[in-house]
Amino acid sequence: MDAPYRWKPVTVRSQYKGGITIKRYTSTVLLIILLAVLSVWSLFIGVLDIDPANLFSGDLEQIEIFLISRLPRLLAILCTGVGMSVAGLIMQQLCMNKFVSPTTGATISSAQFGILMALLFMPRSTLWGRAVFAFVFAVLGTWIFVWFIQRIQFKDVVMVPLVGIMFGNIISGVTNYFAYKYDMTQALSTWLVGHFNMVLRGRYEIVYLVVPLVIIAFIYANHFNIVGMGKDFSENLGVHYNFVLFMGLTIAAMITASVVVVVGSVSYIGLIVPNLVAMFKGDKIRGALIDTALFGSIFVLVCDMIGRVVIFPYELPIELIIGIVGSLVFIVMLLYRLNHGRKAVRLGGKPGPNVSTMEGGVEA
Repeated sequence: MDAPYRWKPVTVRSQYKGGITIKRYTSTVLLIILLAVLSVWSLFIGVLDIDPANLFSGDLEQIEIFLISRLPRLLAILCTGVGMSVAGLIMQQLCMNKFVSPTTGATISSAQFGILMALLFMPRSTLWGRAVFAFVFAVLGTWIFVWFIQRIQFKDVVMVPLVGIMFGNIISGVTNYFAYKYDMTQALSTWLVGHFNMVLRGRYEIVYLVVPLVIIAFIYANHFNIVGMGKDFSENLGVHYNFVLFMGLTIAAMITASVVVVVGSVSYIGLIVPNLVAMFKGDKIRGALIDTALFGSIFVLVCDMIGRVVIFPYELPIELIIGIVGSLVFIVMLLYRLNHGRKAVRLGGKPGPNVSTMEGGVEA
């Protein structure tokens, strides 16, 4: 007679325990090192020369330039890159469409309209007062955009961003109409084109709001992933679909508004950076958010450095440089998508498996 079968627990030892961890964070470490090097380099690029030796020896004039202009500019650049990239990543995940961003979702246009309303009704308002208007109108504009696409019966991959672009152009048209009517065009022009040359100590601190908002986005990253899979899937897992959806959109809108108030309109970042990172890291927000933030900062910092040295001692607006570089990168990315579909990029090998599953828009 056979002996009775005894169940024995089996311990599975992963042979990839160390290798996967190292490989997973290699890109993050490299991006951190590159960002640190570029950040230090950018501090010494400008019309007025700053000598590190004089700076550390206590030269008061150079310390003033460093603390009043160079360091605030660098911090504003980093916050802009982090904020706009994360805002684009959140919007793409929640709207289930890789072509949605603060630019194509009418968020930037709505924030500019809010600033104009602040200039019209509160002409003596401070930067914080204008920021409140920008926050409110950016959130409302983003919510209305999502309300629109929820009612589109056929959610084609191109239809959703086209609706956002048309809606954004309508808001921009209304903004320009009121600006011309009340002779506010020159006052509004500061926020129509993104630039960092006016960033000084005391005039940029609003952009620090990006930091807590990005932390909240990281905490709720898994919820955003679940909501991105659809309303039915979210409810089956016990996630409140509408609450998480509008919370994520509100975070993205407030990040965008805080950047627009300080820097002005900066396009392409929220569209290109999340797509490029997703080609290497996949669509899971928590796994891609840190790399997206780092790469966004590097992208904005490099474009700003280019704008400072191309026609030195003069300076080109960051919006112009990002527009040129961003459009070229976007064309390359589209060509890759046409040739390889939605497949991940593997360095030193063939394209990997599909990592992007978002083709339509937000469910009704």
